[in-house]
Order: sequence, then structure tokens, then C-alpha cells
Amino acid sequence: MDVDDVRAKRYINRELSWIAFNQRVLDLALQSKSPLLEQAKFSAIFSNNLDEFFMVRVASLIAQLESNSSRLSIDGSSAAEQLQAIHHQLGPLLKQQHHHLKHRLLPQLEQRGVGILDYPQLSRRQKDWLASYFQAQIQPVLTATRLNIPGKPFPFISSLSINLAVEIQGSGLGTNELIRLKLPNKNIPRWITLPVALHGERAGALHLCVPLEQVIRNNLRALLPGRRISSISLFRVTRDADLALQEEEAEDLMEAMQTSLRRRKAGGEVVRLELSGDTPRRVQQQLIAGMGVDANWVQRVDRFLGLEDLMALHGVNAPALKDRPFHGSTPAPLRGCQSPEEGRQARESIFTAIRRGDVLLHHPFDRFESTVEEFIHQAACDPDVQAIKITLYRVSKDSPIIASLIAAAERGKQVLALVELKARFDEDNNIRWARQLERSGVHVVYGVIGLKTHTKIALVIRREKGVLRTYSHVGTGNYNSKTAALYTDLGLLSADADLGQDLISLFNYLTGFSKQSAYRKLLVAPTTLRERMLELIEREIQHAHAGRRCGIKAKMNALVDQRLIDKLYDASKAGVPVELIVRGACSCTSGVAGLSERIRIRSVVGRFLEHSRVFWFENDNAPQVWLGSADWMPRNLDRRVEAVVPIEQPGLVERLGELLELYIKDSSAGWLLQANGRYRPPGQETPDNSAQEQLMQSKR
Repeated sequence: MDVDDVRAKRYINRELSWIAFNQRVLDLALQSKSPLLEQAKFSAIFSNNLDEFFMVRVASLIAQLESNSSRLSIDGSSAAEQLQAIHHQLGPLLKQQHHHLKHRLLPQLEQRGVGILDYPQLSRRQKDWLASYFQAQIQPVLTATRLNIPGKPFPFISSLSINLAVEIQGSGLGTNELIRLKLPNKNIPRWITLPVALHGERAGALHLCVPLEQVIRNNLRALLPGRRISSISLFRVTRDADLALQEEEAEDLMEAMQTSLRRRKAGGEVVRLELSGDTPRRVQQQLIAGMGVDANWVQRVDRFLGLEDLMALHGVNAPALKDRPFHGSTPAPLRGCQSPEEGRQARESIFTAIRRGDVLLHHPFDRFESTVEEFIHQAACDPDVQAIKITLYRVSKDSPIIASLIAAAERGKQVLALVELKARFDEDNNIRWARQLERSGVHVVYGVIGLKTHTKIALVIRREKGVLRTYSHVGTGNYNSKTAALYTDLGLLSADADLGQDLISLFNYLTGFSKQSAYRKLLVAPTTLRERMLELIEREIQHAHAGRRCGIKAKMNALVDQRLIDKLYDASKAGVPVELIVRGACSCTSGVAGLSERIRIRSVVGRFLEHSRVFWFENDNAPQVWLGSADWMPRNLDRRVEAVVPIEQPGLVERLGELLELYIKDSSAGWLLQANGRYRPPGQETPDNSAQEQLMQSKR
């Protein structure tokens, strides 16, 4: 058998596996049992995911193709073969999404009082109001640019912007002018809300709005008086967003990052062109030629472009059309140590509670505000705390943690923040935070050259009875209060001295103070993590050979590392049962005879984005369990700083075992990977168990 054929049977293509994940996201939008505004939300997430996929993954494959690269994917596919397969897989999904939007979601929303109205549906009063709104709010910020000036280069079209292409009839034998108008929906809402007083025959509706592009389109005469308009269509481009950053040559990393961001905004190659279905062929051809788009990546869309803007509908005040709100609770060990309200005092500090024993956190079921944010807040306020050190990868815009770090620095504490400037699509935000922290007296660093710092760690150093004591937090998620309510993540609060010393050593490594490669407890990428994981899998293989109790359970976002996959195949062949919960891209097969018969892989896609990583090794009835920031991907294991912490207290080990079992048995949101490489949808097993729903119920 050809080597490439062997690889194709042994591994699943990463890009196609990711598309299958995004299909599972789309399925949540298509499910009739999902509340209507949740359907809109998941449709928006599907589109946003797809934008990033094109900007990064498709752009990379196109670059490989254009450079005649001979690189093959894990399954032995060339760049051309992968692009062809992506094109084939995406077409039906996009048709599904737009068909659902047009024929089910929007009509049902309108019936329930939330309407996105087309212009022909409007009354004369509504059109008059929108004409006034156009003249007062929209027309002043619009700029018309001609696209087809003879002898001049095609103007730059910014990535992900929605544009009107207005064809103006020329005089005599001259070519029609093609005018571009960019939708100003960064400053003006994409969906223009009609005042309640104008609801007319729809009186009683909760929310009525009109697409911004239709408001502009139907009031163009005011902007282009006396011009003869031949056609009006919509288009949107997606550009390569990869940043080429030469860290080793940069004297100032922040300046180098800002330069790279300017290059991104100046625009990479166009990798996708979306057009409204009514775009004339002659306009399409001018846009393709002007921007150099491959005709394979031109997509005609029936109604709306930029469906990620549907997320705005989720802000409509319509509780009956959304999931029941969920806010989580404070875990029992920390309930007596919350910051006092007016006139009240906490029974004890959070540090006293942590000294009694490690605290396992599971967000959003455990509230982020009363756990991680409270930990940093009390550290900032406590006069005995000498220093705070933290890594910041993605931070919310109004971050209480940033406020606490600034307050700590202003109180004279030593505060170190490692801000990862290379967090993709958060670079601008992180640059702003880094500057603000520096101005407030926080010592800001940017990590190790050539590596992205992805680990989620915080360390508090406190003087107690003349001795310095460490308090640690190691987690799977970012220090971000907004995503903590939307993602499931795990974390550990601990006063363990060895773990604290490990974090001191790791921070010294991150600040360039040391070249630490050995740690007491932590497994750290790129030094120890991969090899130790391989050793732990090998130990389970040896247990299986000796007839001892063995097993592997792991939960992660992605599994595409070939060495680890091969080791899992060895484990399966040796008789080790392997249960994996892999949310996204997974190149490992499941249930293939002679290869992965003992491996079962499930993807759980539900209300919350599954983001936690846990690794369980049965070890002859003495389980070893780890949690941390790393997926089993080459980039996490080789090109990022990651940290994984052991869970050692028996009660917490038991809790994580129960949690993994809950996800393994999820038949409501769990998609099972079959031997043919396809995922079996949930709902085909009994009973109907939802891990997330059970976790919410336990906290309500």
C-alpha cells in the first residue's frame, strides 16, 4: 500500500476535522429545540469561526500552493488537495445556514415579535423615518470610491468589511462606473432599530429593525443625485491575517508587533470574496480581477453577508427566546471569605481557605468573580501580600483583574504581568493593556523569544509570621471575566509550597532570569510536557501487558500531534481503554480495526464552549490526573509555553473522575466519532444526558 494511503487511513485531516466541528456548531443553530435567539447566536458563531478559518488556515494553504511547497498534512494531503476538499465540504454547510435563516429562523422570529424587516415590508411612515435617519446619521460618514478608474490600481478593500458595489451608467460608449460604499457598521448598528411608535400594524412587537445596507441602498439617490444607477450589489472580502513577526531581530517587541498589525490592516492577500446573489456577472468579474481572487473562493450568498452580526440580536430584551440565565455559585470552601459588603466583614481571608486544602474550580458553574477575581482582588488589598505575578493572554475590556493589578502596584506591591502580545486577534487589545499597566507601575514583560506564552498561571507571595508563603492559581482558561461566563474551564487554587516554587521558577524563565527546564510538579512545554505525556501513556501500556488495571481519559480542545496519536494507537493495541473528549479538530481515528479499536472519541458541543483540558491515567488503581492550558497539538507542545499541574488531593481526583465520566456519557450534546471518520449526532443513545445541564442544575 502507498505511504500516503497508509497515512490517510491512519489519520484524519486537521482542516476537515475542524470543518466537522464547525458543522456541530451550526447544528445548534439548526436545532428546533434551541430557543430562537440562541439559534441566531450559534449561526453568528459559525460564521465568525469560518472567517477566522479562512484568514488563517485557508490563507496558509493558499500560500503553500503559490510557493509550490511540497509539505503534506498529517494524512498525506497536499495543499491543493486540502483546498479542494475544503471547498467541497463548505458548500453544503453554507447552503444549510442560509436556508435555515431565510425559511425558518427569521420568519419564526418575526412571528415572536423580533423582526428583521426588508424594505418592501415597510410602511410609508417607516420609510420616511429611515430616510431622515439616513440623512442625519449615515450619509455624512459615507464615502464613495470609484473602483474601476482606467489606468489606476484597484483601491484597497479592508478585510471583513461589507460594501455596496454601485454600478453607474456611463455616458456614450464609456464603461459603467463602479462605485464602492463601505458600510459604516463599526459606528452605526448593522440592524437599524425602528422606534416603537412606528411599529404600526406590528404593534406589540418586541423589536423591529432594518438592515443597514438596505437603508443605504434605498436612499442612494440622496447621495448620488442625478446619477443613473444600473445595479446595486453587496460584496465582502476576507484577507490573509497571519502576522509575520521576526522577534529575534526586533529591538522593541511592542513596536515590532504594532508594525506587523499595521501590515495586517494594510491587508494580506484576498482569500475569499462573498457576493450578494443579485450581483451582475460583469461586476463580479471586475471585483475578481481587481482583487486577484481565485474564482474557487467566490461565494454567492442569497440574503445577508456577514452573518456574525446576528450576534447583536442576542442583546434584544426577549427572555422567552433565549436560554434560561445562569450565573453559577461560589464553591463551598470559599463562601466565607468573600470581600465584605457595606458594614459587613468576611469571616476569613481567601488565603486562610486555600491553606486548608486545594480548591478545584470549574467555570462557569463556579463563579469566576467570587473565585479567581476575588483571589487577585484580595491579594491587591492585603497588606501582607508582597508580590503578585500573572500571565495575561486574552483579557476582557473592562477587566477587574487589571484593575486589581493596578491597585496593587499603586499600594507599593511588586506586580509582574506577562502580557502575550502575540495572542491572535487580541494583539491591539493586549498592547493597550500593557501600556496602561506600565503607566501604573506594573512590571510588564512579553515572554520568551520564539515562543507564545499560553499558560494560565498566577502567583501571590504573602508574608506570614515572618516567612514568605506562596499561593498559586493554575488554570485552563484566560483571566477574562467575559469568556469565563461562556467557556467551561478548570482551575486549581493551592498553597502547596512545591507548586509555588515551580511557579517562581517558571516566571523567572518567562522574564529571562533563568533557563529552567526541570520542575518539582509542573509539566511545562516545550521542555517536559510532551515527553512526560508519552511516558504516562507508555506506563498504561505496561500495566496492560502485566494484566494490571489501566486506562486513559483525556479532555481537550484539539488532538493533532502525530507522536501522541501514535502512542495512543500503541495503547489501544495493547488493550488500554482510551476515552477522549475532543471538542474541535481531531486527527486520531476511533474504532478502526487493528489500530484504534479501544479508542472512543466524543466531541461535546453545547451552550458553553468546552475549553478545559484534563488528562487522567489509571495507573493500576492509583490514578494520576493533570489539568492545564495545553492541547495535544505541535504548536502547544513545541512552540508555546504551557503548564500542566497534577491534582493530588484524593477528593479532587475523584471529582475530576466523575466530571470526565459525565462528559463521556453525554448523549445530548456529545457527537461520537465513528470508524469511518464521521461523527454520529447526539440523541441516538439513551438516556438523554447533558453534562452541562447536569452541572448547571447542581449549582442552581
